Amino acid sequence: MAKISKEDVLKIAHISHITIHDNEVDALVDRLEHVLSYAARVQEIGADVKVHSMKNVNVLREDVAVPFDAQLILARAPESQEHYFVVPAILDSNK
Repeated sequence: MAKISKEDVLKIAHISHITIHDNEVDALVDRLEHVLSYAARVQEIGADVKVHSMKNVNVLREDVAVPFDAQLILARAPESQEHYFVVPAILDSNK
């Protein structure tokens, strides 16, 4: 892990427009090093953990395509044209 120097802390403070007094720099260096070492440890531990994504998984039933007559569905729509639903425009096509 890279060490944080006093110059790094002062540069970060300058970029962030934060005023740091000379007597605060050493304490901030220690705190930032602790934070970075903790983050490195979390990454190290997290690399071993396998997380299975549940995105797009239907846990209530088997996901099976069922053939259905589209005309029966379109017949229940307030408005349809050919094989499509007709809906109000939400985007300005003039741009």
